[in-house]
Amino acid sequence: MQQLVVVDNPRLAQAFVDYMKTQSIRCQLAPVEQGFTIWLVDEQHLAHVQRELKDFLANPLAKKYQAASWEVGDEHNIHFEYGSSSELIKRQFMAHSGPLTLAVILVTTIIYVAGLMGASNDIFAALRFPDTLSQLASAPWRAFTPILLHFSILHILFNLLWWWEFGGVIERHLGTGKLLILTVVAAVIPNIAQFWVDGPMFGGLSGVVYALLGYLWWTSWLRPHVGLHINRAIVGFMLIWLVLGFANVIGPATANLAHLFGLFVGCVQAAFDRVTDKDIS
Repeated sequence: MQQLVVVDNPRLAQAFVDYMKTQSIRCQLAPVEQGFTIWLVDEQHLAHVQRELKDFLANPLAKKYQAASWEVGDEHNIHFEYGSSSELIKRQFMAHSGPLTLAVILVTTIIYVAGLMGASNDIFAALRFPDTLSQLASAPWRAFTPILLHFSILHILFNLLWWWEFGGVIERHLGTGKLLILTVVAAVIPNIAQFWVDGPMFGGLSGVVYALLGYLWWTSWLRPHVGLHINRAIVGFMLIWLVLGFANVIGPATANLAHLFGLFVGCVQAAFDRVTDKDIS
């Protein structure tokens, strides 16, 4: 299954589904908050369907789409294939994710559950940032692994929610490699910055989350043709959250420097990609 697009008019969405059916390509509709999502059942037709979808979005009222609804069946008795609620949630979750997005969610969750089962001290000792920067020479992975540590259910849920939201968008549009680079750089640099100010007693994915936020935010501004977009309300909320952290409103344990340097990493990477983008004339 491949998610294609969200259409706010169910009749037009069904017309496209019917049109693809006349070409022996099966699509389905699923209701979402913004309207109806069109799903492609067999991904081997993805390239062809994306071309057809581009034409449809440019002129959804074209006669061929309405004619397809009449050809497929009585358009007043359209059958919407929604599936069960659990199937829709699973489908949407998986469609928004890539292999790295899912891997980080899985590993981070396993580590958190293992900590709840009594291994928290051993896990923290193995994954935390070392006591001195010189110790990274013998264990360089520990500049990265603190992002896998979380200390409360709210902490891990908040971080994984935004990781899935931001990371999934980047991985689906730009590939696993781009998300991997952002994740590694946005783990190491913010972790070092946080250590430099407050020492090694920190953890969490939030520095990476802020890097992904910054990357999406600036890429949508600097390279709109890439198709990466982010709701301004989300940007505003995350920036306010960042300020509240420095104002010590959220709590003294907040890794504020990791958040700030993560945001910086994401914005700089977006600017670098703008300079090296060969598609910009």
